[in-house]
Amino acid sequence: MSIISKDILKAIALLNAEELVAIPTETVYGLAGNIYSEKAIKSIFETKQRPFFNPLIVHISSKEYLENIVDYIPEKAKLLADAFWPGPITLVLKKKTTIPDLITAGKDTVAVRIPNHPATLALLKQLDFPLAAPSANPFNRISPTKAEHVEAYFKDNIKMVLDGGACKSGIESTIIGFDNDEPIIYRLGSTAIEDIEAVVGKIKVKNSTAELGQSQKEVSPDAPGMLERHYAPRTKTILTDNIINVIKMHPNKRIGVILFKNQIKDPNVTSQIILSENGDLPEAASKLYDTLHQLDSQNLDVIIAEKFPDYGLGKSINDRLKRATK
Repeated sequence: MSIISKDILKAIALLNAEELVAIPTETVYGLAGNIYSEKAIKSIFETKQRPFFNPLIVHISSKEYLENIVDYIPEKAKLLADAFWPGPITLVLKKKTTIPDLITAGKDTVAVRIPNHPATLALLKQLDFPLAAPSANPFNRISPTKAEHVEAYFKDNIKMVLDGGACKSGIESTIIGFDNDEPIIYRLGSTAIEDIEAVVGKIKVKNSTAELGQSQKEVSPDAPGMLERHYAPRTKTILTDNIINVIKMHPNKRIGVILFKNQIKDPNVTSQIILSENGDLPEAASKLYDTLHQLDSQNLDVIIAEKFPDYGLGKSINDRLKRATK
């Protein structure tokens, strides 16, 4: 029996009973629970097999609710919230002491956003609490952008996936923290750097691998989604700017190829998927994870992805593909 349902009242009842419900957002499906329920939050970590040192994103229904979550909002955070919420921007801000340490991995900051999906906004407005909702996939696996992806992962572990159709943006939110009130991008995502800079000016992207020792970064990330290996298929995956050469390096293999807009003709390729024949980066981003799910189910020996243009959402797509190859 399928756990996929459009019944919001059922989702509300389950969440009020400290159960988990997978919810749709514009980015990916999230595995959601009441942030004030220790049982629900522990269940998120255990169901995903996610380490407790990796903080969660809190989802709220309105900008007005933010003052219940955080102690201080920098002026540029207000500008970003006004410009992009509801939408795929997550802000990392000083938390109120009422926010459980379990959510924030013991840090004094909390990651928070308003998702831009009608079903989940309707759900949040009918709950008395915000929802923690990391991506609804086992730790390090490909994020889900369809209800069916979540069901394939967790049909025996959770009671419901709230069906909201395919996710529009298709990759996770852009995460922004603050240092002396100046914004810093912690994770590239569905909101392009250029759009953010149009609102707050030039912004730094934190390269935490370079700035922290690798072991510290892996044990204590500044925000969700910063671990080096993430969003990964089971199939070996390679990112390259010379796809033809890499294909030649894998003779007699079952090869899957991810391309931006142009098909290639090569008899050694078993399966190839073009993300946007029109060269549209938002369209390519929206199809990325579903493409990885498709190729990962085809019993291939290797998936080879071509690097995307290094601007706009191309940067975010490359970020996800790099993490899939670690």
